[in-house]
Amino acid sequence: MTLQIDDIDTRLIALLQKDARAPVAELARKLGLARTTVQTRIDRLVAKGAIAGFTLRRGDALAAPIRATVLVSITPRTGPEVLARLRALPHVDAVVTVSGRADLVIELSARSTQELDATLDDIAEAKGVQSSESFIHLSTKIDRRG
Repeated sequence: MTLQIDDIDTRLIALLQKDARAPVAELARKLGLARTTVQTRIDRLVAKGAIAGFTLRRGDALAAPIRATVLVSITPRTGPEVLARLRALPHVDAVVTVSGRADLVIELSARSTQELDATLDDIAEAKGVQSSESFIHLSTKIDRRG
């Protein structure tokens, strides 16, 4: 059975993405619903897996000043070994598998160009990595990750 998401759920999720700490009474007022109705909807969305959790997002004061994306191509059947190496690198924030010319897209953050350079070297030297191409982020124009 699939979860039905209606317009109210969509608006509720958008409000929670902007401020997951917003009081249920405030959310209810913005949605024009009773507080108990909003709480029931939140509970249902959590129970059904539409909302995986509520978490802290670091502000600019804590964010690493240097961010980069790295496209990585790996040799066949070395994925688990490469992922184990990437998991051990403290500046690796996320790794996703992709289709296309690269096999992995890696998101990095670093406090200095030296940290970034060392992490890029660690990635390139990992057994199973054939090639990598890095892109240093200059500015964020849109961020909807919540």
